[in-house]
Amino acid sequence: MFSAESRTTDVIAGINLAGKTAFITGASTGLGLETTRTLAGAGCRVILAARPGEKLDKALAAVRQDFPAVQADAVALELTDFDSIRACAAAVQQLTDKLDLLVNNAGIMAVPFARTPAGCESQFGTNHVGHFLLTNLLVPLLLNAGKARVINLSSGGHKHCPVDFADIHWQTREYNKWGAYGQAKTANALFTVALQKRLGDKGVSVFAVHPGAIPTELGRHLTQEDIEALMNSKSFGGEKKESGGNSRGRLLFKDIPQGAATTVWAATSPELDGKGGLYLEDCGIAEEVPVGVAEHGYYAWAVDPAAAEQLWQVSEQIVGQTFTW
Repeated sequence: MFSAESRTTDVIAGINLAGKTAFITGASTGLGLETTRTLAGAGCRVILAARPGEKLDKALAAVRQDFPAVQADAVALELTDFDSIRACAAAVQQLTDKLDLLVNNAGIMAVPFARTPAGCESQFGTNHVGHFLLTNLLVPLLLNAGKARVINLSSGGHKHCPVDFADIHWQTREYNKWGAYGQAKTANALFTVALQKRLGDKGVSVFAVHPGAIPTELGRHLTQEDIEALMNSKSFGGEKKESGGNSRGRLLFKDIPQGAATTVWAATSPELDGKGGLYLEDCGIAEEVPVGVAEHGYYAWAVDPAAAEQLWQVSEQIVGQTFTW
């Protein structure tokens, strides 16, 4: 039985991934690198994806040095650039004919307002749209594996905001960095629901993961005020005493091996065989909670099947391609 305190070494114990291939985005640092190293340590072939540069080169070199018996490769990926995403997918298809695991880990959080080249608000464009296109381009490799898993990193931050289909790209609303982050993380969870609907009967299981609050480079834009608000769990609606008695108390920070543990559990646990479309946290299946409960669980808007279908259609329009699985 695992918990919020479980670490990657705990959840991978006794699991052999020899013969498996994993592709991890945002693999050059933080949770992505820890996930990559853990999978490689269990014998899994790993393909690292991140922005090209020294960090990615160093990460690949470290994985190869620490796990010389495991094949490790790296591909360049810029999630705001559709050409880069397509080139990345093509590169992966040259490296392997199957993917057993796809971990959509990369992301940005609470950044100043910006737009992607496609006109998306940057958090929505990076965290959701980029992964939407990349994942769909890699679906043939997932299907070739016979029994694959996709892990989409969402966040408890989805509680800040559902997807506002009337103004996804913040063209009429005043920009709010947490609202934009929440919308993007809700989109990650909804994408999980929609992709599971399409691939679940084809041997692919899709999971949304809340890793927890972890001090990584993801939080480089946070102010001290932001951190204090998160620690006091006030950012999802009111004081803790108003959360209906279901609160676990103050939000607790995890270290990186604890933060990556739920991702690794989602990717490898035999308990999840034949399941999919689930929102996971603390190395377990999360529960739906009322709006206002900040510290655990998910809100209904993160798993709404109608919203998931609407998001799929909108995402296809943005990337200019239809995917019929």
